[in-house]
Amino acid sequence: MSNIRFENWEAQQLQDSEFREIAESMEPGHQVARLRIQRGLTQAELAELVGSHQSSIARLESGRVAPRVSFLQKVVEALGGELEIKISYGAM
Repeated sequence: MSNIRFENWEAQQLQDSEFREIAESMEPGHQVARLRIQRGLTQAELAELVGSHQSSIARLESGRVAPRVSFLQKVVEALGGELEIKISYGAM
């Protein structure tokens, strides 16, 4: 069995337009999962850092629910990241 770095696997997968579309639709869950894996944490370990439950992290990462900004902020801070919120609009 060969070992591959997550970043290399992700870059390879993102070349597939179907994978990329699904990954983008799961934002911010995809970004949280990516950061968590890069930091070498399990969902349970991240939940403990956040003061939450593993199931809350799993729901966030799955993209099934829209997280509250306050919860997302706690998760991102626990991962050593920075939360940025961007609102854009098309031409009128």
